[in-house]
Amino acid sequence: MVIPGIVIAGTTSGVGKTTISMAIMYGLERRGFKVQPFKIGPDYIDPSYHNIITKRKSRNLDVWLMGKQGLVEAYRRNSVDADCTVLEGVMGLYDGMNGKNNFASTANVTEILELPVILVVDARKAARSVAAIAWGFIKFDSKVKISGIILNNLSSERHLRYIVEAFDSKIKLPIIGKIFSDRKMSYTKRHLGLVPGMELNLEDQKAIIDNTNRIAEKIDFDKLIDIVKNHNTLKSNNPISKNFLCEKESKRYHYSKNKRPTPKILIALDKSFNFYYQDNLDLLARKVELEFFSPIEDTEIPSDCSGIILGGGFPEVIADKLEKNTQMRKRILKLAKDGIPIYAECGGLMYLTRSISGFKNTKRKYRMVGFFDADTLMTGKLTLGYTEGRIIQNQSFLKNLKRVKGHEFHYSMVIPDKNDITMIYKLTRGKGIIDGMDGFHQGNCVASYMHTHFISSNISNSFIESCLNYSR
Repeated sequence: MVIPGIVIAGTTSGVGKTTISMAIMYGLERRGFKVQPFKIGPDYIDPSYHNIITKRKSRNLDVWLMGKQGLVEAYRRNSVDADCTVLEGVMGLYDGMNGKNNFASTANVTEILELPVILVVDARKAARSVAAIAWGFIKFDSKVKISGIILNNLSSERHLRYIVEAFDSKIKLPIIGKIFSDRKMSYTKRHLGLVPGMELNLEDQKAIIDNTNRIAEKIDFDKLIDIVKNHNTLKSNNPISKNFLCEKESKRYHYSKNKRPTPKILIALDKSFNFYYQDNLDLLARKVELEFFSPIEDTEIPSDCSGIILGGGFPEVIADKLEKNTQMRKRILKLAKDGIPIYAECGGLMYLTRSISGFKNTKRKYRMVGFFDADTLMTGKLTLGYTEGRIIQNQSFLKNLKRVKGHEFHYSMVIPDKNDITMIYKLTRGKGIIDGMDGFHQGNCVASYMHTHFISSNISNSFIESCLNYSR
């Protein structure tokens, strides 16, 4: 099997990788290519914008979270029915876990998958120096194959001419995109990045597609397609299983399968909770029945539910609506006290505390589920980075695991009311909830700041086994 693809990388964060990646996906789709989008790194929000453009589920590729083998398999499995792939990079091309090597960087993934790179350079505050920047990136690591350049935020035709003249004398790579500054083509942002795609209405999505089309008109797709076609990668004869696709039916989401397995696991999915890796959902769907619900709108939990997953998101943004749904909060609290397995990450952890306060400096405390004797305070201070935890407590459904890898990304702190709240992760990397500890554990519930990927861990199997025991 041959999977052609391309990586859209940046010299730094904020150079326009997301908008340009979307424009390339859009332009290729318009030219008849079936594009499979990917996001390098642990980001949840950018993939939701890929979904709008391609109508396919974007997937994450992260070496730290998934391991090299898991990353390659995820890339191959999800690209099996596509004509090509487009991978949006993370941060700057060479930015990874440390300054010593490329590990967990965009460059690292391009080497693993043997893909060519299109480098996006922000030309806003330089002219001839832009060529020097590009030259340095090209020469920095010979194993990274930069095959084209996109100039973003050009101010004028004269500005462009100066840069092209500098490139002609120093750099022989093609400039395949020349994009001029346009304030109208910026997207609404929030404290963790762009507003998640799930919160956008049809008018917002139409505006995004219109903006994407305007950017695509500034890209030379003939040159781009030549680069993609001339770099075929990851040849393999190994069979790949088809992935399950999520479909919408009425107000709920479910995974379509011929035979409904047990147990049934409910997953919170709405404007407050939508940070999920698609591969995690697919992995669960191969073994159990999944049903999605909204802690904002729904008031009941199905009686045949055997487990609940509360993912990350932005519960602080519409905490008033979460508080207002008293019936759902009470229902989840009762089920948690009765021992139903619950796995919660970040936003889900916040929802399970007694209250959330501090968003936009408000002093009001919005009541949450209250299963844990703790309160959540929005701080305005970012906690960001990869995490690794050692399991130090053998009473939870994760007792058979030794270590868990993940990442944390939030502007809040959870303040325990008691010193005797049990926590299961002793972090060897990351901050966690308090004092290098993460993962509240009570009853049959585990809730942490750590976001995890199920491909490289046994969390999903451990959780499913706990749900099976509960259903019996």
